Amino acid sequence: MNNSEVILSLLKTTQPFQLLPDSVQKSLVDLMTKYTFTKEELLYRQNVTDIEGIDLIYKGEYETFFLDTSENKHSIEIHHHPYCFGGISILLNRKKALKSVMVKKGTTIYRLPRKDFIELCHVNEDFFHFFTNSFGRKMLEEDFSHFVKSPAPFEESYYAADQLYSRKIDNIIYKDIISVPYHTPIFEVAQKMSRHKISCIFITEKEEIIGYATDITLRDNVLGKQIEATQPIGSVMDNPIVSISHQAFLYEAVLMMFRTKTKYLLVEKEGKYVGFLSRNRLLSEQGQSPLVFIQSVKLAESIDELGDKWNNVPKIINQLLERGVHAEIANQVITTIADTISIKVIEKVIQEIGEPPAKFVFMVTGSEGRKEQTLKTDQDNAIIYEDKANEHRELVRSYFLTFAKKVSDYLNKIGFVYCTGEFMASNPKWTHSLSHWKNNYKNWIEDTMPENAIKFSTFFDCRRLYGDQEIIDELKLFLNIELQKPNERFFSFIAKNALQYQPPLTFFNAIKTQTIGTAEFLNIKKAMTPIVDLVRVYALKNRIYEENTGERLKKLVKLGIFNQTQYEELYQSYYYMMALRLKNQTNEILTSKSEPSNYIRIDSLTKIEKATLKEIFKTISNFQLGIKFKFTSSL
Repeated sequence: MNNSEVILSLLKTTQPFQLLPDSVQKSLVDLMTKYTFTKEELLYRQNVTDIEGIDLIYKGEYETFFLDTSENKHSIEIHHHPYCFGGISILLNRKKALKSVMVKKGTTIYRLPRKDFIELCHVNEDFFHFFTNSFGRKMLEEDFSHFVKSPAPFEESYYAADQLYSRKIDNIIYKDIISVPYHTPIFEVAQKMSRHKISCIFITEKEEIIGYATDITLRDNVLGKQIEATQPIGSVMDNPIVSISHQAFLYEAVLMMFRTKTKYLLVEKEGKYVGFLSRNRLLSEQGQSPLVFIQSVKLAESIDELGDKWNNVPKIINQLLERGVHAEIANQVITTIADTISIKVIEKVIQEIGEPPAKFVFMVTGSEGRKEQTLKTDQDNAIIYEDKANEHRELVRSYFLTFAKKVSDYLNKIGFVYCTGEFMASNPKWTHSLSHWKNNYKNWIEDTMPENAIKFSTFFDCRRLYGDQEIIDELKLFLNIELQKPNERFFSFIAKNALQYQPPLTFFNAIKTQTIGTAEFLNIKKAMTPIVDLVRVYALKNRIYEENTGERLKKLVKLGIFNQTQYEELYQSYYYMMALRLKNQTNEILTSKSEPSNYIRIDSLTKIEKATLKEIFKTISNFQLGIKFKFTSSL
């Protein structure tokens, strides 16, 4: 064969070049350059060597590996024909070699220049996704994700990251749903899974999906517990079932997976389930994404490493906002990463001081409890533990106070600073038994003092971060009963608390500012607070337990408490200000190299932004008048 025939044969036998049309393959022949290595040499060093093109092995061998600080090799792989190297490095690692490569003596390769490779990625989606999917699968390997510590900045990674924010679930191939009835014997289910060559099957009852079973389910719940294979599959199935719209974006599916801790998402279309996605499938679709970043957080081994991860978050949020991703999603990304870090810290402390002597729940409150964290975040948390007999109470309390102090200190070191108001589990006031917490809520409702209204508001915005869900469920059930009792004075004080922050507008319709140094600043957090507070008042009155301001608004309009116009005014106003707040904080961190704050220089806002804020503040004033009329007439 002549050289052109050799190259064409190489392209037709090497993934993913074999996916390209014949005409495209032929057009690449004259672009390829031949290299033969007469001795063994280190061709590429990870994160150092620039990748000039993508290498296709014709004969010989590439040894790829990671080098640690002591020059020891890890994750060694040997590659021969057909294999190509460099695609992931070009697309996802700033054009630097992702792994080190030792080329063996006598090896011959053909190299396609980088610019031509990138052009191929632009015009052929399947070709492009071969590399991002490969990267996602590799990130499931502990060694690989450990050494790939710092994902490349999005703007330096061409357009790989854009796929996460622009692609919808409809754009990827999801798997067909295969199901069996609840009472089907386990052995028949296993046979059906084997016939269809699937690792997940769904369980139905009265034609509704109520659970699922996987290979792992059968191993752990059947073989591991020596359950008879004639038992119904429903007795060992996993749940809950979590679904998502076929029109949702991939990043929404990513966040839902982490929030719900499920491995499978059912895809819903026109009220019916049309397929499902697995966590591994989603991961392979992402390439570089918050999902991959969160996966790397889970593999962090030290407090310093977790601190480094948190320091990378502003870059991720900045790119989300620049791509037009909604501020509510940006909040969720921050919260998901912060939750993952906090859980790692909790697990580390338990490992250090031993298993807890009682069931407990570590809950987060305030903005963290509402999943509305920004980049200026402090600690707001508490601990509830189960009631124990008198002789064990001191031992249990001592453990959890020690536990809380260590968790708080570690979080502070990472970047979640101590709460100035001391609403933290490390404060003995906020680490107590379940019965004590019930008394707290009962007293705050019955003893309607202004300071109690503040405490109640803080701890109403709570959610479980770690521990026993049943404990917090019992507390919320108790709270629901208490809120049904007639207590107009309580709601009046809660409403009055929601009116303490007035929108920052002057009598002449100018934005109120405060002077810091020689400049004028708007306190954007204080401007947003009235919306959080007034939505909470309506949520309390209607016993709505959604944790997030946006979710509460959606529930209020669904119940008819707000009409569609009111909902849209408040929802859009809140997240417009949240976007300004997050953009300001990322700019402070990344450009000004300063600590994030809640103060926006008024002269940094455009005329349109100022005009929009004025309209928002008028909207808030109107809603506050409504609350004043509805709830505070008894004061």
